[in-house]
Amino acid sequence: MTTTPSIWTPRDAASHSVNSDRLRLFALQATAELGAAIAQRLGVALAAHEEREFEDGEHKARPLDIVRGTDVYVVQSLHGGPQQSANDKLCRLLFFIGALKDAGAAQVTAVVPYLCYARKDRRTKPNDPVTTRYVAAMFEAVGTDALVTLEVHNPVAFENAFRCRTVTLTTAPLFIEFAKTLGAEKLAVVSPDPGGTKRAELFREALELVLGRPVGKGFVDKRRSAGVLSGDLFVGEVAGATALIVDDLISTGHTLLRAARAVRQAGAPSVIALVTHGLFMPGSADVLADAAIDRLVVTDAVPAFRLKPGPAREKIVTLPAAPLLAETIRRLHGNGSLTDLLVF
Repeated sequence: MTTTPSIWTPRDAASHSVNSDRLRLFALQATAELGAAIAQRLGVALAAHEEREFEDGEHKARPLDIVRGTDVYVVQSLHGGPQQSANDKLCRLLFFIGALKDAGAAQVTAVVPYLCYARKDRRTKPNDPVTTRYVAAMFEAVGTDALVTLEVHNPVAFENAFRCRTVTLTTAPLFIEFAKTLGAEKLAVVSPDPGGTKRAELFREALELVLGRPVGKGFVDKRRSAGVLSGDLFVGEVAGATALIVDDLISTGHTLLRAARAVRQAGAPSVIALVTHGLFMPGSADVLADAAIDRLVVTDAVPAFRLKPGPAREKIVTLPAAPLLAETIRRLHGNGSLTDLLVF
Protein backbone atom coordinates (compact mmCIF):
# COMPACT_ATOMS: atom_id res chain seq x y z
CA MET A 1 0.00 0.00 0.00
CA THR A 2 1.41 3.39 -0.96
CA THR A 3 0.88 6.60 0.98
CA THR A 4 0.55 9.99 -0.62
CA PRO A 5 2.91 12.60 0.84
CA SER A 6 1.43 15.70 2.42
CA ILE A 7 2.03 19.17 1.02
CA TRP A 8 3.30 21.97 3.23
CA THR A 9 1.27 25.16 3.54
CA PRO A 10 2.28 28.51 5.10
CA ARG A 11 0.01 27.70 8.05
CA ASP A 12 2.24 24.71 8.84
CA ALA A 13 5.30 26.90 9.44
CA ALA A 14 6.98 26.29 12.77
CA SER A 15 6.27 29.03 15.30
CA HIS A 16 9.54 28.62 17.17
CA SER A 17 12.72 30.47 16.26
CA VAL A 18 15.50 28.69 14.43
CA ASN A 19 18.63 27.77 16.37
CA SER A 20 20.76 30.78 15.43
CA ASP A 21 24.01 29.94 17.23
CA ARG A 22 25.73 28.91 14.00
CA LEU A 23 23.39 30.52 11.48
CA ARG A 24 23.98 33.84 9.73
CA LEU A 25 21.37 35.32 7.39
CA PHE A 26 22.42 38.15 5.07
CA ALA A 27 20.31 40.10 2.57
CA LEU A 28 22.04 42.35 0.09
CA GLN A 29 20.55 45.82 -0.26
CA ALA A 30 18.70 45.11 -3.50
CA THR A 31 16.63 42.40 -1.74
CA ALA A 32 16.60 43.86 1.77
CA GLU A 33 12.82 43.88 2.15
CA LEU A 34 12.42 40.20 1.33
CA GLY A 35 15.43 39.36 3.50
CA ALA A 36 13.91 41.17 6.47
CA ALA A 37 10.65 39.25 6.03
CA ILE A 38 12.54 35.94 5.97
CA ALA A 39 14.49 36.92 9.08
CA GLN A 40 11.27 37.76 10.90
CA ARG A 41 9.78 34.38 10.05
CA LEU A 42 12.93 32.65 11.33
CA GLY A 43 13.05 34.74 14.49
CA VAL A 44 16.59 35.95 13.82
CA ALA A 45 18.18 39.30 13.06
CA LEU A 46 19.75 39.92 9.69
CA ALA A 47 23.53 39.74 9.96
CA ALA A 48 25.32 43.04 9.47
CA HIS A 49 27.26 43.78 6.31
CA GLU A 50 28.64 46.76 4.40
CA GLU A 51 28.10 47.64 0.75
CA ARG A 52 30.12 50.46 -0.80
CA GLU A 53 30.02 52.15 -4.20
CA PHE A 54 33.08 53.73 -5.79
CA GLU A 55 33.26 56.64 -8.18
CA ASP A 56 34.25 54.50 -11.17
CA GLY A 57 31.28 52.18 -10.79
CA GLU A 58 33.08 49.45 -8.87
CA HIS A 59 31.73 48.19 -5.56
CA LYS A 60 32.44 45.93 -2.62
CA ALA A 61 30.48 44.10 0.05
CA ARG A 62 31.83 42.52 3.23
CA PRO A 63 30.32 40.86 6.30
CA LEU A 64 30.56 42.83 9.52
CA ASP A 65 29.39 39.98 11.74
CA ILE A 66 31.75 37.07 12.41
CA VAL A 67 31.01 34.23 10.00
CA ARG A 68 33.92 31.89 10.75
CA GLY A 69 32.62 28.34 11.16
CA THR A 70 28.98 29.33 10.58
CA ASP A 71 26.19 28.24 8.24
CA VAL A 72 25.55 31.31 6.06
CA TYR A 73 22.53 32.11 3.89
CA VAL A 74 22.57 35.07 1.49
CA VAL A 75 19.33 36.36 -0.02
CA GLN A 76 19.51 38.12 -3.40
CA SER A 77 16.86 37.98 -6.13
CA LEU A 78 18.54 38.44 -9.49
CA HIS A 79 15.91 40.31 -11.51
CA GLY A 80 16.78 43.54 -13.26
CA GLY A 81 15.84 46.86 -11.61
CA PRO A 82 14.78 49.09 -10.17
CA GLN A 83 18.25 50.45 -9.27
CA GLN A 84 20.55 47.61 -10.33
CA SER A 85 20.65 45.39 -13.40
CA ALA A 86 20.59 41.62 -13.19
CA ASN A 87 24.30 41.67 -14.01
CA ASP A 88 25.00 44.09 -11.16
CA LYS A 89 23.12 41.93 -8.68
CA LEU A 90 24.78 38.72 -9.86
CA CYS A 91 28.26 40.23 -9.64
CA ARG A 92 27.65 41.65 -6.16
CA LEU A 93 26.27 38.34 -4.90
CA LEU A 94 29.21 36.36 -6.28
CA PHE A 95 31.77 38.74 -4.78
CA PHE A 96 30.00 38.64 -1.41
CA ILE A 97 29.92 34.84 -1.39
CA GLY A 98 33.64 34.83 -2.14
CA ALA A 99 34.25 37.23 0.76
CA LEU A 100 32.23 35.01 3.10
CA LYS A 101 34.25 31.94 2.16
CA ASP A 102 37.49 33.90 2.59
CA ALA A 103 36.25 34.96 6.04
CA GLY A 104 35.92 31.31 7.07
CA ALA A 105 32.22 30.55 6.59
CA ALA A 106 31.76 26.79 6.91
CA GLN A 107 28.98 26.70 4.33
CA VAL A 108 27.36 29.35 2.15
CA THR A 109 23.93 28.91 0.60
CA ALA A 110 22.74 31.42 -2.00
CA VAL A 111 18.98 31.98 -1.70
CA VAL A 112 18.09 33.28 -5.17
CA PRO A 113 14.31 33.44 -5.58
CA TYR A 114 14.63 34.69 -9.16
CA LEU A 115 17.65 33.37 -11.04
CA CYS A 116 18.81 35.48 -13.96
CA TYR A 117 19.67 33.77 -17.26
CA ALA A 118 17.68 30.68 -16.26
CA ARG A 119 15.71 30.90 -19.51
CA LYS A 120 18.86 30.53 -21.61
CA ASP A 121 19.39 26.86 -20.80
CA ARG A 122 19.92 25.46 -24.30
CA ARG A 123 21.11 26.40 -27.76
CA THR A 124 18.34 27.56 -30.06
CA LYS A 125 20.63 28.88 -32.83
CA PRO A 126 24.12 27.93 -34.03
CA ASN A 127 26.87 28.96 -31.58
CA ASP A 128 24.35 30.12 -28.98
CA PRO A 129 25.61 30.43 -25.40
CA VAL A 130 24.21 28.12 -22.74
CA THR A 131 24.23 30.89 -20.17
CA THR A 132 22.64 28.91 -17.34
CA ARG A 133 25.69 26.64 -17.30
CA TYR A 134 28.10 29.60 -17.27
CA VAL A 135 26.24 31.16 -14.34
CA ALA A 136 26.46 27.85 -12.48
CA ALA A 137 30.22 27.76 -13.05
CA MET A 138 30.60 31.24 -11.57
CA PHE A 139 28.65 30.32 -8.44
CA GLU A 140 30.80 27.24 -7.99
CA ALA A 141 34.03 29.17 -8.63
CA VAL A 142 33.47 31.47 -5.63
CA GLY A 143 32.72 28.52 -3.34
CA THR A 144 28.93 28.37 -3.20
CA ASP A 145 27.94 25.22 -1.35
CA ALA A 146 24.23 25.23 -2.23
CA LEU A 147 21.77 27.31 -4.20
CA VAL A 148 18.04 27.70 -3.55
CA THR A 149 15.72 28.97 -6.28
CA LEU A 150 11.99 29.55 -6.56
CA GLU A 151 10.19 28.24 -9.65
CA VAL A 152 13.20 28.17 -11.94
CA HIS A 153 12.29 28.17 -15.64
CA ASN A 154 13.55 24.65 -16.44
CA PRO A 155 14.27 22.62 -13.28
CA VAL A 156 15.99 19.77 -15.13
CA ALA A 157 18.37 22.06 -17.03
CA PHE A 158 19.05 24.02 -13.85
CA GLU A 159 19.91 20.96 -11.79
CA ASN A 160 22.09 19.52 -14.54
CA ALA A 161 24.02 22.80 -14.85
CA PHE A 162 25.16 22.78 -11.22
CA ARG A 163 27.51 20.41 -9.45
CA CYS A 164 26.85 21.91 -6.01
CA ARG A 165 23.62 21.15 -4.17
CA THR A 166 20.50 22.77 -5.60
CA VAL A 167 17.03 23.18 -4.13
CA THR A 168 14.40 23.92 -6.75
CA LEU A 169 11.41 25.18 -4.81
CA THR A 170 8.06 25.63 -6.50
CA THR A 171 5.30 28.03 -5.52
CA ALA A 172 2.76 25.21 -5.66
CA PRO A 173 2.23 25.24 -1.85
CA LEU A 174 1.48 28.98 -1.95
CA PHE A 175 -0.83 28.76 -4.96
CA ILE A 176 -2.65 25.72 -3.55
CA GLU A 177 -3.39 27.64 -0.38
CA PHE A 178 -4.77 30.48 -2.50
CA ALA A 179 -6.87 28.12 -4.65
CA LYS A 180 -8.47 26.68 -1.52
CA THR A 181 -9.97 30.11 -0.81
CA LEU A 182 -11.71 30.42 -4.19
CA GLY A 183 -14.76 28.35 -3.30
CA ALA A 184 -15.19 27.34 -6.94
CA GLU A 185 -16.99 24.04 -7.43
CA LYS A 186 -15.12 23.26 -10.60
CA LEU A 187 -11.45 24.04 -11.28
CA ALA A 188 -9.13 23.37 -14.19
CA VAL A 189 -5.36 23.90 -14.39
CA VAL A 190 -4.03 25.12 -17.73
CA SER A 191 -0.53 25.43 -19.13
CA PRO A 192 -0.13 28.45 -21.43
CA ASP A 193 2.28 26.53 -23.69
CA PRO A 194 3.43 22.94 -24.31
CA GLY A 195 6.72 23.57 -22.49
CA GLY A 196 4.90 24.24 -19.23
CA THR A 197 2.66 21.17 -19.26
CA LYS A 198 4.82 19.29 -16.75
CA ARG A 199 4.70 22.20 -14.27
CA ALA A 200 0.94 22.56 -14.70
CA GLU A 201 0.28 18.84 -14.36
CA LEU A 202 2.32 18.55 -11.16
CA PHE A 203 0.41 21.48 -9.72
CA ARG A 204 -2.92 19.99 -10.83
CA GLU A 205 -2.12 16.66 -9.18
CA ALA A 206 -1.09 18.37 -5.95
CA LEU A 207 -4.21 20.55 -5.95
CA GLU A 208 -6.41 17.53 -6.62
CA LEU A 209 -4.78 15.74 -3.69
CA VAL A 210 -5.41 18.63 -1.29
CA LEU A 211 -8.97 19.32 -2.43
CA GLY A 212 -9.93 15.65 -2.58
CA ARG A 213 -11.83 16.06 -5.84
CA PRO A 214 -11.06 15.97 -9.57
CA VAL A 215 -9.43 19.01 -11.16
CA GLY A 216 -9.56 19.46 -14.93
CA LYS A 217 -6.60 20.23 -17.15
CA GLY A 218 -5.61 21.70 -20.47
CA PHE A 219 -2.86 23.36 -22.46
CA VAL A 220 -2.55 25.98 -25.16
CA ASP A 221 -0.28 25.54 -28.14
CA LYS A 222 2.36 28.23 -28.61
CA ARG A 223 5.19 28.62 -31.06
CA ARG A 224 7.74 31.38 -30.98
CA SER A 225 9.96 32.25 -33.94
CA ALA A 226 12.04 35.43 -34.17
CA GLY A 227 10.08 36.83 -31.25
CA VAL A 228 6.68 36.26 -32.92
CA LEU A 229 4.07 34.12 -31.16
CA SER A 230 1.76 31.85 -33.12
CA GLY A 231 -0.51 28.88 -32.50
CA ASP A 232 -4.08 28.93 -31.21
CA LEU A 233 -4.87 25.28 -30.49
CA PHE A 234 -6.41 24.55 -27.09
CA VAL A 235 -6.85 21.06 -25.68
CA GLY A 236 -8.53 20.54 -22.35
CA GLU A 237 -11.59 20.38 -20.14
CA VAL A 238 -12.45 23.85 -18.87
CA ALA A 239 -16.12 24.33 -19.75
CA GLY A 240 -17.89 25.74 -16.70
CA ALA A 241 -14.68 25.74 -14.65
CA THR A 242 -12.54 28.44 -13.10
CA ALA A 243 -9.37 28.15 -15.17
CA LEU A 244 -6.07 28.49 -13.32
CA ILE A 245 -3.30 29.32 -15.79
CA VAL A 246 0.02 28.33 -14.23
CA ASP A 247 3.39 29.69 -15.36
CA ASP A 248 6.80 30.56 -13.95
CA LEU A 249 6.95 34.19 -15.11
CA ILE A 250 5.26 37.03 -16.92
CA SER A 251 7.31 39.27 -19.18
CA THR A 252 5.12 41.15 -21.65
CA GLY A 253 2.01 39.10 -20.85
CA HIS A 254 1.20 38.10 -24.42
CA THR A 255 1.53 34.36 -23.76
CA LEU A 256 -0.80 34.63 -20.78
CA LEU A 257 -3.38 36.66 -22.68
CA ARG A 258 -3.44 34.20 -25.59
CA ALA A 259 -4.05 31.38 -23.12
CA ALA A 260 -6.77 33.31 -21.29
CA ARG A 261 -8.64 34.03 -24.51
CA ALA A 262 -8.33 30.38 -25.57
CA VAL A 263 -9.82 29.00 -22.36
CA ARG A 264 -12.58 31.62 -22.40
CA GLN A 265 -13.49 30.48 -25.89
CA ALA A 266 -13.50 26.88 -24.63
CA GLY A 267 -16.13 27.75 -22.03
CA ALA A 268 -14.27 28.85 -18.88
CA PRO A 269 -16.36 31.56 -17.15
CA SER A 270 -13.45 32.77 -15.03
CA VAL A 271 -9.69 32.93 -15.58
CA ILE A 272 -7.07 33.39 -12.85
CA ALA A 273 -3.36 33.42 -13.62
CA LEU A 274 -0.97 31.92 -11.05
CA VAL A 275 2.49 33.17 -11.99
CA THR A 276 5.49 33.16 -9.66
CA HIS A 277 7.60 35.99 -11.07
CA GLY A 278 5.97 39.15 -12.39
CA LEU A 279 8.61 40.93 -14.46
CA PHE A 280 5.96 43.16 -16.09
CA MET A 281 8.06 44.55 -18.90
CA PRO A 282 6.95 47.68 -20.79
CA GLY A 283 3.60 47.15 -22.51
CA SER A 284 2.46 44.40 -20.14
CA ALA A 285 0.01 46.68 -18.29
CA ASP A 286 -2.11 47.14 -21.42
CA VAL A 287 -2.00 43.43 -22.19
CA LEU A 288 -2.92 42.30 -18.68
CA ALA A 289 -5.77 44.81 -18.42
CA ASP A 290 -7.69 42.73 -20.98
CA ALA A 291 -11.03 41.48 -19.69
CA ALA A 292 -10.10 37.87 -20.50
CA ILE A 293 -8.01 37.80 -17.30
CA ASP A 294 -9.94 38.20 -14.04
CA ARG A 295 -7.10 38.06 -11.55
CA LEU A 296 -3.34 37.71 -11.57
CA VAL A 297 -1.65 36.07 -8.57
CA VAL A 298 2.11 36.60 -8.20
CA THR A 299 4.69 36.40 -5.43
CA ASP A 300 6.86 39.21 -4.09
CA ALA A 301 10.06 37.39 -5.12
CA VAL A 302 10.15 40.04 -7.85
CA PRO A 303 8.43 43.25 -6.67
CA ALA A 304 5.93 44.64 -9.18
CA PHE A 305 7.75 47.96 -9.41
CA ARG A 306 7.26 48.30 -13.16
CA LEU A 307 3.48 48.01 -12.98
CA LYS A 308 1.96 51.44 -12.41
CA PRO A 309 -1.50 52.10 -10.87
CA GLY A 310 -4.28 51.19 -13.28
CA PRO A 311 -6.59 48.35 -14.39
CA ALA A 312 -3.80 45.73 -14.56
CA ARG A 313 -2.44 46.64 -11.12
CA GLU A 314 -5.92 46.35 -9.62
CA LYS A 315 -6.06 42.69 -10.70
CA ILE A 316 -2.87 41.77 -8.84
CA VAL A 317 -2.89 39.55 -5.75
CA THR A 318 0.58 39.30 -4.20
CA LEU A 319 1.54 36.28 -2.09
CA PRO A 320 4.55 36.57 0.24
CA ALA A 321 7.41 34.21 -0.59
CA ALA A 322 9.09 34.67 2.81
CA PRO A 323 7.21 31.85 4.62
CA LEU A 324 8.32 29.25 2.07
CA LEU A 325 11.91 30.53 1.87
CA ALA A 326 12.21 30.81 5.65
CA GLU A 327 10.92 27.28 6.17
CA THR A 328 13.43 26.01 3.61
CA ILE A 329 16.30 27.73 5.41
CA ARG A 330 15.06 26.42 8.75
CA ARG A 331 15.11 22.85 7.48
CA LEU A 332 18.40 23.13 5.61
CA HIS A 333 20.06 24.50 8.73
CA GLY A 334 18.57 21.71 10.87
CA ASN A 335 19.21 18.96 8.29
CA GLY A 336 15.46 18.47 8.00
CA SER A 337 13.51 16.92 5.15
CA LEU A 338 12.30 19.16 2.31
CA THR A 339 9.96 16.54 0.85
CA ASP A 340 6.65 18.24 1.64
CA LEU A 341 7.95 21.61 0.38
CA LEU A 342 8.60 20.23 -3.09
CA VAL A 343 6.08 19.23 -5.73
CA PHE A 344 7.67 16.74 -8.14
